[in-house]
Amino acid sequence: MHPRPLLCLAIVTLMVASARADDWPQWMGPGRDGVWREAGVVDAIPAAGLPVEWRVAVKGGYSGPAVAAGRVYLTDYDRPEGPLTNAPNDRTAFAGRERILCLDAATGKMLWKHEYDCPYAISYASGPRCTPTVADGKVYVLGAEGNLTCLDAVTGAVVWTKDFKKDYGAPTPIWGFCGHPLVEGGQLICLVGGPGSVAVAFDKDTGRELWRALSASESGYCPPTMIESAGVRQLLIWDADNLNALDPTTGRVLWSQPLKPMYGMSIMAPRVADTKQGRVLYAGGIGRVGALFALASDKPDARVVWRGEPKTAVYCANSTPFIAGETLYGCDCDTGMLTAVDLETGTRLWESPDATMGGTRRGKHGTAFLVRHEPEPETPTSPRRTWIFSETGDLVLASLSPAGYVELGRAHLLDPTNECFGREVVWSHPAFALRCVFARNDEELVCVSLAK
Repeated sequence: MHPRPLLCLAIVTLMVASARADDWPQWMGPGRDGVWREAGVVDAIPAAGLPVEWRVAVKGGYSGPAVAAGRVYLTDYDRPEGPLTNAPNDRTAFAGRERILCLDAATGKMLWKHEYDCPYAISYASGPRCTPTVADGKVYVLGAEGNLTCLDAVTGAVVWTKDFKKDYGAPTPIWGFCGHPLVEGGQLICLVGGPGSVAVAFDKDTGRELWRALSASESGYCPPTMIESAGVRQLLIWDADNLNALDPTTGRVLWSQPLKPMYGMSIMAPRVADTKQGRVLYAGGIGRVGALFALASDKPDARVVWRGEPKTAVYCANSTPFIAGETLYGCDCDTGMLTAVDLETGTRLWESPDATMGGTRRGKHGTAFLVRHEPEPETPTSPRRTWIFSETGDLVLASLSPAGYVELGRAHLLDPTNECFGREVVWSHPAFALRCVFARNDEELVCVSLAK
């Protein structure tokens, strides 16, 4: 064949693959569903490992990176030198600075930086928790002490700011503000706190308050989550007491169900799926508190199908599970294991420590961040695969099914630089974009190629 047709074929192939590529502009990806839809990605992790595109030094934080329009956005905390001591029930005081970083996605070169003084008085005080949210030329960042900042995504110029503690009387939760901001139409919806303002919607361009809703014993840590059911968009706000569905345009409560985890730790984003039982929703947390709800088809409403028991369901903390078919997959905070659960009954089908703690250690809050790869329809010869970023700093490729956990390879991306219950961990959700994975610990941000 003449070289020119070969070149044209290569260009067309690249254009088709690129057209199916996603950015990763917020926590859990474009749809906040933990699904990566990009094509042209490796089917296995080579024994020799994966090529590192770049590594850059960063400071501390649990927040994941966001990738949009060729840029990477990350927050961290520049604190005074000294040991970081993690105690679950004790607040640690630091006088440091939160930073918002923008880097070139191809090279890791710093494009701009915005920073501000931010004294900390929280538990597990290494840095911010929330992944930046990028939309319509702006980036929205929520810091661990409740500083909300809207910046121009290209220049880093500050557009508007809010201070949840000063503006709403919202106390800083012991583990910091954690609800990743959500863009819904012209609104930016945040988990705030304070009387009558657990959830607040702002005009995303000006910062003007549009509505506020809910009071609770504590705001919790669960990010605002949008679903659609009964032909209606519903905003889920899971505070420390109840799982609530709101009208996203007004904040009016559509329905509410009691769901009260221990220590105010409502963390995971509720998961919704269409199953043989109809449209269902699951949420669960520490204290073995969890429930499957059936969503009504004729009006916004929910009823309990089952509530979890000590040895059923999965009770998540740091990471959000996903539903595939009739099975729920997630990391149980009590056992520390990746767990598969039958949705119809809540029965546990299997448990594995390999994806969370590497299989060689045990402990509570074993954590792995799960991302389903769905570049094309699933077939018997091309089953779904799941990318898993383990608290050990390993990237794992696995096949998850009701029958079990099958590991297809792993590569070490980062050393764990933080600590939990005496073991070293890295607890930060990675980003998948540009046929790469972007992951961070408390010392560096790494870009690793996953391209075929």
